[in-house]
Amino acid sequence: MTDFQPTSSADAVIAVFDRINEKVDAMREKRLNDPDSLGDKLLKSVLPSLAGLVAGQLFTMLWNRTVGGRKAGAPSSDGRLGDGVVDERESVLMSILFAGLSAAFGAAVSHLSNRGSQALVDRRHRRRIAR
Repeated sequence: MTDFQPTSSADAVIAVFDRINEKVDAMREKRLNDPDSLGDKLLKSVLPSLAGLVAGQLFTMLWNRTVGGRKAGAPSSDGRLGDGVVDERESVLMSILFAGLSAAFGAAVSHLSNRGSQALVDRRHRRRIAR
């Protein structure tokens, strides 16, 4: 009888399956050892989203009351910014300013709310361990 010698391609396929199996085992271990519960994960995703939504609406409302709600004064023909006449150039500049300030405010709120929600989850973990 002849002994069956596996070919190099079969060895390569088995090696690939072994690597996949190791990766799946590592992912399973990571999931089983994850200290965050489903509630923790929801809190860390929902809280920053709601904070960003509320902050964006508040910023828009504040912008509309202060800058957007400004009444146009007597028309002048000198064409300067802030002359009371909202022309095309001023409208574009104000839109760019609003977009930049809104993005900066949103990024700050997002960063702070992410840190706050993570601190809240960490505090819950410390209390759970202390019990």
